[in-house]
Amino acid sequence: MTNDTTLADQLRRTVTGPVLTASDEGFAAEVAGFKTNVVHRPEVVVGISSAADAAAAVAVAVETGTPIRVLATGHGLGTPVTEGIVITTSRLKGITIDPATKTAHIEAGCRWGEVVAAAAEHGLAPIAGASGSVGCIGLVLGGGFGPMARTFGVASDWVRGFELVTGAGDVVTANATSHPELFWAMRGGKGGFGVVTSVDIELVELTTLYGGSVFFDAPDIDTAFRTWLEWIPGLPEAATTSAMILRLPPLPFIPEPLRGKTVLSIRFAYVGDSVAGEELFAPIRAAGALLIDAVAEMPASAIASIHNDPTDPTPSFDRGVLLDELDGDFAGAFLAAVGPEQQLPLIGVEIRQLGGATARDVPEGSAVGGRGGAHSLFFIGAPDPSLFETVLPAVADQLLGALQKWISAENTVNLADGFVIPGSYEACWSPETLARLDAVRSTYDPDRRFPYGPVR
Repeated sequence: MTNDTTLADQLRRTVTGPVLTASDEGFAAEVAGFKTNVVHRPEVVVGISSAADAAAAVAVAVETGTPIRVLATGHGLGTPVTEGIVITTSRLKGITIDPATKTAHIEAGCRWGEVVAAAAEHGLAPIAGASGSVGCIGLVLGGGFGPMARTFGVASDWVRGFELVTGAGDVVTANATSHPELFWAMRGGKGGFGVVTSVDIELVELTTLYGGSVFFDAPDIDTAFRTWLEWIPGLPEAATTSAMILRLPPLPFIPEPLRGKTVLSIRFAYVGDSVAGEELFAPIRAAGALLIDAVAEMPASAIASIHNDPTDPTPSFDRGVLLDELDGDFAGAFLAAVGPEQQLPLIGVEIRQLGGATARDVPEGSAVGGRGGAHSLFFIGAPDPSLFETVLPAVADQLLGALQKWISAENTVNLADGFVIPGSYEACWSPETLARLDAVRSTYDPDRRFPYGPVR
């Protein structure tokens, strides 16, 4: 097409949902994601209301040679889209729980918090991410390491099927028996396959767990963090934990004991008896004076409170990598780089323990990368866009350089947001998996209407 008005008109003739260009009211809201500093300005945005809408939009894209990207509900795309068609899925909101088969049918516009709540009504729980505001589709397409990952594995391990519109315009179901190679790719291969309109996942029987978080003040961070590092190698797979140094602003929405302080938060989720969980967690409680102790028996429906991630859109800068096994030198290097005495424009620096069930692939295989990682490292910059272009990238490079000895050669795609670190795309999968993923994309999107990978 020669201009966006003509492209929009052609889409409007076949799509029932809204079709908007930059001159239309509601365009900015339709393409807005969780990161408010990432501003999308495609030629056209299409708000689909069904798989038929998605198929119609893909047909127009194939006819006109227009690229398509999908903005699912949740945290969204990490880099700006400035061309082609963006398809949004926020209007696909259906959730159906089947207690007999312990499965959930989830449409593409749903967030994990909604699924957790629906499943809890039946004594069931999904294997989800740490945040209830994250979109279901985006998480499982990339694998998904959640707060119970060591016990249950990654979120995509529990997927039983996808419905999607491929780049060829076909509406297909991909599962273990129908399009199994596509199913393999979509559990961990992330993008470039089509428009996912729904997913079916298996649920687990879970009503309570022993979990939450504790907070240590700055003077106790050194001892508490070293205690945590010495404690985690002995944990059973029933336990998943992480530690995060937080630099919190003196604002009213921050709990008073933490307001304006640099603190260490240790998170814990134990799937089992609360008495056993309390005994297991005792060394952490004894590691220093606690500003807040919020670890206790909790309903599984409150799983998002363990990490208590932000739920409102905000300017955001982050980086994530995987780490190999941590030796006796790591604590000193880590604390020297990000400890409370350092003046850094970082809101949080987190290390999650992985391993356990995350290291084992599903029997039929999946494209999930990073299963060999022992831990993940993730850090979030101060939400000041004036720092995003030069200051925070320099801080990121400095931090990664200080910890280079422990950074894994592999990564997992949900941490590699936007592939801004050179080589990060290739690090998310082995060369063999990358080649296999490329073959699947060529089969189901032969004209490459769904661009995926780093911006060259």
